[in-house]
Amino acid sequence: MPDSVYKVIELIGTSRESWEKAAANAVEQAAKTLRDLRVAEVVQLDMQLDARGKVESYRAKLNVSFKFEGS
Repeated sequence: MPDSVYKVIELIGTSRESWEKAAANAVEQAAKTLRDLRVAEVVQLDMQLDARGKVESYRAKLNVSFKFEGS
């Protein structure tokens, strides 16, 4: 296997339904403009709350890697 170089970026996805959908939303959006995505690592999960403490949305912070072209 030849040597490769990868770039890692941080993304935050949101969903009103779940953390899983929040993470999937982030990856799906990134895939629209980035090629050769390799790994998505969930590094933090949190929620946005309203004034009464009710969950408004779920957020997933991810580190996503993609391969540099030509490497």
